[in-house]
Amino acid sequence: MWQAPYRKNDVETGSTPLYPMMLESPELRWAFIRKVYSIVALQLLLTIAVGAVVVTYRPIATFFVSTGAGLALYIVLIITPFIGALVFIQFVFIRPFVAVILISSLLHLLLMLFPLGKVSVMIYGGLASIIFCGYILYDTDNLIKRHSYDEYIWAAVALYLDIINLFLSLLTVFRAAES
Repeated sequence: MWQAPYRKNDVETGSTPLYPMMLESPELRWAFIRKVYSIVALQLLLTIAVGAVVVTYRPIATFFVSTGAGLALYIVLIITPFIGALVFIQFVFIRPFVAVILISSLLHLLLMLFPLGKVSVMIYGGLASIIFCGYILYDTDNLIKRHSYDEYIWAAVALYLDIINLFLSLLTVFRAAES
């Protein structure tokens, strides 16, 4: 049908590597990618289920908002992952994270002191959405090229956080457009 010079190789068939200098089998890498995206899909489904329960069953929401025990549990639920992460973090790598947190805190302080208008919030949310789309592309590229097969949890968490942040940015845009 097609002459040889016009025929393209399909990456998914395994006839060509995913990227130049690839030393592993493409089937293994595709299986790894499917595994990571399956984990991300399950994380998103669990997030939707928990959110639906909290929103539809009012006593849970009022427990967290109006009682001291609910506030304490909320704080424990927020702090526990950070304490668990400290066990695995080598403190050599903490410097960039602290810098990002500092810059983010300063930005949020400025936003609290000088509230933005409707259009500014929409622009801010739109720019954040574009940035998080870029993060999704970057983390997918890392998934394809850099992550080893044992790093599927970290790859899934990175993609999950990118998707959640994109969703929150889009909610910011839609909330500003609605008001």
